[in-house]
Amino acid sequence: MKREVKFSLVFRDMWQSAGKYVPRVDQLVKVAPAIIEMGCFARVETNGGGFEQVNLLFGENPNKAVREWTKPFHEAGIQTHMLDRALNGLRMSPVPADVRKLFYKVKKAQGTDITRTFCGLNDTRNIIPSIEYAHAAGMISQCSLCITFSPVHTIEYYVGMADELIKAGADEICIKDMAGIGRPATLGKIVAGIKAAHPDIPIQYHSHAGPGFNMTSILEVCKAGCDYIDVGMEPLSWGTGHADVISVQAMLKDAGFDVPEINMEAYMKVRSMIQEFMDDFLGLYISPKNRLMNSLLIGPGLPGGMMGSLMADLETNLESINKYKAKRNQPFMTQDELLIKLFDEVAYVWPRLGYPCLVTPFSQYVKNVALMNVMAMEKGKERWGMIADDIWDMILGKAGKLPGTLAPEIIEKAEREGRKFFTGNPQDNYPDALDKFRALMKEKKWDTGQDDEELFEYAMHPAQYEAYKSGKAKEDFLEDVKKRHAEKDFKPEEPKAPKILTVNVNGQSYKVTVAYGEVDAATLAPADDKVQAAITGEGKDITAPLEGKFFLTKTAQETPLKVGDKVKTGDILCYIEAMKTYNAIRAEFDGTVTAVCANPGDTVAEDDVIMKIG
Repeated sequence: MKREVKFSLVFRDMWQSAGKYVPRVDQLVKVAPAIIEMGCFARVETNGGGFEQVNLLFGENPNKAVREWTKPFHEAGIQTHMLDRALNGLRMSPVPADVRKLFYKVKKAQGTDITRTFCGLNDTRNIIPSIEYAHAAGMISQCSLCITFSPVHTIEYYVGMADELIKAGADEICIKDMAGIGRPATLGKIVAGIKAAHPDIPIQYHSHAGPGFNMTSILEVCKAGCDYIDVGMEPLSWGTGHADVISVQAMLKDAGFDVPEINMEAYMKVRSMIQEFMDDFLGLYISPKNRLMNSLLIGPGLPGGMMGSLMADLETNLESINKYKAKRNQPFMTQDELLIKLFDEVAYVWPRLGYPCLVTPFSQYVKNVALMNVMAMEKGKERWGMIADDIWDMILGKAGKLPGTLAPEIIEKAEREGRKFFTGNPQDNYPDALDKFRALMKEKKWDTGQDDEELFEYAMHPAQYEAYKSGKAKEDFLEDVKKRHAEKDFKPEEPKAPKILTVNVNGQSYKVTVAYGEVDAATLAPADDKVQAAITGEGKDITAPLEGKFFLTKTAQETPLKVGDKVKTGDILCYIEAMKTYNAIRAEFDGTVTAVCANPGDTVAEDDVIMKIG
């Protein structure tokens, strides 16, 4: 009798492995019936790490989105699954235990069947509580082994980890090959080792296509006993994404496996709708290079899910470097040159930071440190100059135990800065917080929502939720979409509309409106309030060290600084959110805040004045 292999469509991950965002809820609801009609999927990924934040950005309620998106699959008998970053829940930074528990209760009520829990450090202390939370909510607990290729990540390491998780109650195991750099033969041995000890435990394989091992790896794990394979579909398969279901089905059928048939008419419908969504606005955030296979990814081992946003963000980093070079009459750098330098620096940084698995959030942490190092060195500075607090938490053990050992230069830097290493249970660093958020919602007269889902959303993503409630998130997002459409359609030979440019005069930034031809002065855009504040305040300028979103606080527990507050050297002034991390901006001298030159949620450019201290 042929052994059965089932397919899972990773629809959310398809989008976020190609670019930055996922479709709106109206688009999701539109495509769901055609996905069901394809008839080949036992499971569909319906939400995950970026899903919530993206909906908040669109100005949509993510809870409504999950309920509407899971509903048709449930009615069709298709299971739905989501991501859970263990200690980090759905975000980049650690989450209190009471918020993690509420997460499961909410997602089960919204229609999610399976939770795929992973920890980028593979620290089982972070994963095991999620097994309990899943079972308490009535969900299937699928625990992940984050696959990477290093001297410390051996076959025995992974088989032993799976054994520990299954004995702790895990219902299923996911082989999470998030960068696609797992070697096929090794992956087959890991699956075989798990099945030998636990033959009845379902195993699901998740892999990205980028480095080129993908199809061979799928065949190897299936031969070893894998039960489910994650797949994508055109026009978002391959490249930094996933193998296409058509190719996987044909390969496995030829190898003698019992695999489902694909309704090709429905496949073409879904394919057409995906392209329609890309043409609407999502394609504006997808780099054409993300459609390509790239063997260079074997070296840095960066995950496909991160490469989508990385390529979109890299343009900003390149612009920053080339601004510096332009001022010094140095040759400009190309994006390919920057990418190769970044890959080389990741390979340098990764072992020195203790070999964390390169998966969210730790892939971003390693990449961010590497990118900051590259940018610093290109500007004549030394490595390790800017490390965000969340990254320090990983280094110091507050997020879990690193698989490898830290380099002496990192330990010395930590000790020099008075940072303390932690060896206890990571969850102990993050006390319960739901009561505080309930009180805040009551104060703001906000409803905690059906099944407390609005409370969950606020506690999980405080800054993003506040921007959503104020309408700022949607306003900023629509403005960005408009800008990108304009840039895409811009014709240099026919400049008409006034353009707002930022100019630098003697180190001070000014925004000016430039019009072409004869234009009535009354139609020109007024000066930007933020810039006006920056150029009229007393005191020394505090400038943004990188481009990103400005926030005065990172959590509801912090008190935002205001004009008149006194600060001491080393105090946190504000944050710049960039590359999925909050980078703390600290005072370099004692003084008094004389001006706050940006509003929370504003996008600031590198070297923009964000505060003044006198």
